[in-house]
Amino acid sequence: MVPITASFISEAPLHPKAAELLALLFDKGWSDPAKIHNSSREAGRLIQEAKESFAGAFGLRTDEIYFLGEPPLGFHLGINGLLSESSTLYYSPTDRAPVHAIVDDRRNRALQVSAHEPVNSERSDLLVFQSTNPETGIQKELPQNFLGNIFVDNTSYGLSAALPDRWSSAMWQSRSWDGPGGLGVFALKTGMGWRNPLPHNDASKVPQSFSIPLALASAVALEAFRSEAQSSKEIISHFKKSLVQFLINEVGGIIAADDGRESSPYLLSLIFEGIDSERLVHALSERGLDVDSGSACISANLQPSHVLAAMGLPTTGNIRITLHHQTTEEDLDLLMHNLKELVIRQRSEN
Repeated sequence: MVPITASFISEAPLHPKAAELLALLFDKGWSDPAKIHNSSREAGRLIQEAKESFAGAFGLRTDEIYFLGEPPLGFHLGINGLLSESSTLYYSPTDRAPVHAIVDDRRNRALQVSAHEPVNSERSDLLVFQSTNPETGIQKELPQNFLGNIFVDNTSYGLSAALPDRWSSAMWQSRSWDGPGGLGVFALKTGMGWRNPLPHNDASKVPQSFSIPLALASAVALEAFRSEAQSSKEIISHFKKSLVQFLINEVGGIIAADDGRESSPYLLSLIFEGIDSERLVHALSERGLDVDSGSACISANLQPSHVLAAMGLPTTGNIRITLHHQTTEEDLDLLMHNLKELVIRQRSEN
């Protein structure tokens, strides 16, 4: 086994600040906050403090925030909870798979729309707005003429753009800021005509099955991540530009999926002409460098990337690189020079 020298995959270990406190958080957050015991009141107080952290970071009210033990459930709650039988769902071909699953279920009432395309909407309609694409990092602008409800998908790595003024529901996932897995943050704007799309017999808006300690740990990770983002944003952006420029100059035959568009400093999707991305990912891993593959054979349905296909880009030879706050210049140099060597070698063998 080769030890990992540098990781450029989208998943990251739990933030050290949260890891330090995890045992304490499990010790304090075990009780049911709905009960009246002292331990329950303490758990309730800690949850409220966590919600205040998220409210401050995302510009929300604390009573608009809900925790989910199954993050993808937020797509179902946030979208189907605001749709009626007569509503039209507007979506993008580059949206996440859970959105496309909902679209498939409403095929006769769903319309595909591009970022700058005019939308003739009704107030009962809903638009899925993905602020940052988690595969390419491309950031979008909200269509200004949309009259209906807006579900905001802020699940990409890093802290996505602030919520637009006209948001209706939104969701984030804890892994986006190096928080623990198995936790989603769902938001529902006050005053929305939302109906719980799940089977239920009480007034709860979401299942109360989330882990309290994980929610508390996520809040700790979020605060630390925000602090680091302020100090490292420029250097991370510089790393991304340096990586792309090096590969263009030294390797050639590559396409950056964001193609100079406004994009996240953390995310980069690269397409190498004449390259088997699986082979490249394995070769890098053998040298202690981890990157994500964008090829078909690692997806559940063995289909090429629907995001790249929708953009009219090649769906082979793709790798995805995530830059983290912990990424160093030495890490980047190691990745660049190994990429150069391995890509040139593979092309020569083809």
